[in-house]
Amino acid sequence: MKSRSLKLVLLGTTLMATSAYAQDVTLTIESWRNDDLTLWQDQIIPAFEAKHPGIKVEFTPSAPAEYNAVLNSKLDAGSAGDLITCRPFDASLALYEAGHLTDLSGVEAMSNFSDVAKSAWQTDDGSASFCVPMASVIHGFIYNKDAFSELGIEVPITEEEFFAALDKIQEDGTYIPMAMGTNDQWEAATMGYNNIGPNYWKGEEGRQALIAGEQKLTDEAWTAPYATLARWAEYLGDGYEAQTYPDSQNIFTLGRAAIYPAGSWEISGFNAQADFEMGAFKPPVRNAGDTCYISDHTDIGIGMNAATDHPEAAETFLAWVASPEFAEIFGNALPGFFPLSSTPVELQDPLAKEIVGWREECESTIRSTYQILSRGTPNLENETWGASVAAIKGAKSPEDLGAELQEGLSSWYAPHQ
Repeated sequence: MKSRSLKLVLLGTTLMATSAYAQDVTLTIESWRNDDLTLWQDQIIPAFEAKHPGIKVEFTPSAPAEYNAVLNSKLDAGSAGDLITCRPFDASLALYEAGHLTDLSGVEAMSNFSDVAKSAWQTDDGSASFCVPMASVIHGFIYNKDAFSELGIEVPITEEEFFAALDKIQEDGTYIPMAMGTNDQWEAATMGYNNIGPNYWKGEEGRQALIAGEQKLTDEAWTAPYATLARWAEYLGDGYEAQTYPDSQNIFTLGRAAIYPAGSWEISGFNAQADFEMGAFKPPVRNAGDTCYISDHTDIGIGMNAATDHPEAAETFLAWVASPEFAEIFGNALPGFFPLSSTPVELQDPLAKEIVGWREECESTIRSTYQILSRGTPNLENETWGASVAAIKGAKSPEDLGAELQEGLSSWYAPHQ
């Protein structure tokens, strides 16, 4: 791995960013973002190719739920693309440790990112960085402004105000109060538990304490969000148990639901599909005056397949991804994916600007299960999916869920033994 990194640095020192190749080199990008195909084909790739004659780029995404399995199969078979879109933390760390991703620490363009931005794609000791950070996503709630106006509802700040708003929507009967199903499971954890949870465990303070073994999943800070999720059930509409993620998206964008527990990645799709004005509000705090915490989750990066036949061209592309030009294109063409480059980007989309503004008001953290805590079996991330669904359905008590999750984590994670 170190020799590959050294070769890459030496190659990079002789490479001009605008080099023309004797014959065209084609780079292939693996990704789970199949919704972004048009963006890459129409905006990102043409902008890169215009400045880098001789390098062609093909964006070849897989379905999100299938990406990890498809990518691993291709890597094992030696047929994966030159560039690998990276999920944050442990999934990509595993690829690096298996020798599939190149150490990019010597690439000069990596200096365009803060240590926090790079941390999602580094070894635990920070000695190697293996993906160029691209964007983070922020969690909260997107709402139908027309519905709120019709019903005279103010944007909620506290949980009491949040549930009062849901009650008012429910009593009126025109709209389903909140669009989310439990069929696909991950939404219940991602847009449910890890959306509201940081206000309970105080963001990074609690997350780091859990990693260190100083807090447990049986503590009130970690079980109380399940009790709150249990209250959501009556507001999700009939049949929410069988409702898929696309179902929920459609219910909201068709104007049938007033609130959508969200990640900022929804903005582009919702802008295209909804014919009403949308707003967003932060996860409600438990009590008026409490510090607010948001999940500002380092979500997507891109790295080099260690087996690529075109390391020089791949590094040229990665250096461009680290540039202000890419950040400007990506941040505005895909509002809700917030660039991680140190160079500020002026966002144009009003909903994206509203959400990213929460960084100035709240403390940021990431999803609680993504770093270190899901490396063993049982996988805490996947177990949290099931626990969040069980909480919403009222199948188990918050205390029982916490005990089960803690037992699983303690079975393999030394700081909890």
